Amino acid sequence: MCFTRLLAAALLSIGLCFSQAAAKDMNVGFVYVSPIGDAGWSYAHDKGRLALDKIDGVKTSYVEAVAEGPDSGRVILNMARKGYDVVFATSFGYMDPMLKVAKQFPKVVFMHCSGFKTAENMGNYFGRMYQARYLSGMVAGAMTKSNTLGYAAAFPIPEVIRGINAFTLGAQSVNPDVTVRVVWTKTWYDPATEKEAAKSLLDVGADVIAQHQDSPGPQEAAQEKGVYSIGYNSDMSQFAPKSHLTAPIWDWGPFYVDTINKVKAGTWKAEASWPGLAEGVVDLAPMSEMVPKEVQDKVMAKKDAIKGGAKVFVGPVKNQKGEVKVAAGSAATDEELLGMTWFVAGVIGTTE
Repeated sequence: MCFTRLLAAALLSIGLCFSQAAAKDMNVGFVYVSPIGDAGWSYAHDKGRLALDKIDGVKTSYVEAVAEGPDSGRVILNMARKGYDVVFATSFGYMDPMLKVAKQFPKVVFMHCSGFKTAENMGNYFGRMYQARYLSGMVAGAMTKSNTLGYAAAFPIPEVIRGINAFTLGAQSVNPDVTVRVVWTKTWYDPATEKEAAKSLLDVGADVIAQHQDSPGPQEAAQEKGVYSIGYNSDMSQFAPKSHLTAPIWDWGPFYVDTINKVKAGTWKAEASWPGLAEGVVDLAPMSEMVPKEVQDKVMAKKDAIKGGAKVFVGPVKNQKGEVKVAAGSAATDEELLGMTWFVAGVIGTTE
């Protein structure tokens, strides 16, 4: 009798241990390059993080305004040491530091946004933002009067160059006379610097300003000058309601939820993910009433075509020197897009 009771107690104890283990929350960490604020890149990723908080058994946290390089490595390492199950690092410059930490913690799942390196426990992901960039370029090309568009660009990496090229091709598709002037800020989030970059573009005749950074500085500069603007990352119309035409935007929620569900189910694999308009990760913000209906209809028709499989970089596509980079009758491959380091004809600026 005594033995039976002891055995029952032991089994109950084991059962409780398994129950407690099963009930353990999955800890998911996010590392952001800029303050979350109320618009921009980190804001968009944080909206995706909040979607994870709705999943039972998932607990999330974040660290914002983390500089690229060694600082990010320390933050990622700290999360791994604290027992995080999954860590998302959301800026290009976090790639090598994350890879280093991933090798030290093989049981943790690491996900890097916008890079190209993977490991057994580290995947990378991005979105085909160039598709939405093309659509925003169509809007800009239709609305310009000076035929000069300005682009406040972040860093001269393939991601940014690809976006500028797509924006230019979109603008040229509705207005062949358009040129796009590029100014590099070498920032992801610096409102003052980015606003000044936009002002320099306005000074040379640009009457539509686009951007690739987090802050609404370029939008504000455009409104102060009385010209149009194209936002980025999230709908920035609240910052420049009299200028903001639309914006290429992100919706990371579905991707993050899918990733965590795969980790929970044990089906996650380290791979490169590149979803686009068709998957809902990228989109175009609602167009302003300032954009004529016929322009909106044309843009939406192109959006449907891209979602259906139409390509953006379709030949002939020439570079600034007039050399054919994508031949007539063909489309740029993903490999060519991911390694893009040249500007299309019609862009004024250098890739340095």
